[in-house]
Amino acid sequence: MSNDTPPLLLQRDGPVAIITNNDAPMNRMTLEFIDALEEQIPLLGADDSVRAIVIRGAGEEHFSVGMNLKQFGEGIEQKGSMDAVLDQRLEVLAAIENLEKPVIAVLCGYCLGGGLELPLACHFRLAAEEGSQIGLPELDIGTVPAWGGTARLARCVGRDQALDIILRAKKISGPRALEIGLVHEVWPNDQLQQKALDLAHELSAMPPWSVAGVLRCVVGAEHAPLDEAIAVEREAVHKVSQGKHQMEGMMAFLEKREPDFSGPPS
Repeated sequence: MSNDTPPLLLQRDGPVAIITNNDAPMNRMTLEFIDALEEQIPLLGADDSVRAIVIRGAGEEHFSVGMNLKQFGEGIEQKGSMDAVLDQRLEVLAAIENLEKPVIAVLCGYCLGGGLELPLACHFRLAAEEGSQIGLPELDIGTVPAWGGTARLARCVGRDQALDIILRAKKISGPRALEIGLVHEVWPNDQLQQKALDLAHELSAMPPWSVAGVLRCVVGAEHAPLDEAIAVEREAVHKVSQGKHQMEGMMAFLEKREPDFSGPPS
């Protein structure tokens, strides 16, 4: 990637924001891309006109081969330590995971190392039917996943599947990822990008306060004690009851029509 090539492209398709890692064909998780992602995620979170986000790699070959290892020393020099480099990535992924808007990752080709750890922080993952190689193969280079991959993968697919993938440095296909619950949907390669946008638009048509409330409950309170999780749910109920969209949804149900949640919720 040349110095004048933007590391991240941001496009809009109505209420959907599309983030593209602009380093085709391998779409490495460069220092520049992570810096740009760190800047953009809070802005998209604060933008009420954005209701869903799609993250993809440039081109149609690969989502990402993961961190650009050639930049590791440079990153340590810039940030001051290895921990600072890793902490930035952990903070960016946590920011994605905790967004109150659904984030969809589009997986094709290589989705390895950080190229899987980022999607694991997203709320939805769609994969290509053919050619996907999905995994955390860090043991092949004598290290371990360092961006939360061990924890998120185990929580996603269970301990046994996570150990099988990580300790054997497996690279699994899209259909296999669907079988074990690592991805939500698998589509023919030529339909994948459009299906991700279709899902984003489907989610963006939902009432935003309700979507935010569900994400706080399911993601934010996932590991809280039951009584605390129920308290978070109650907060969400009170929040949506103060907005216009709950009334619109109820009236649409009674009037046997499709609800319109396009306006502001308050």
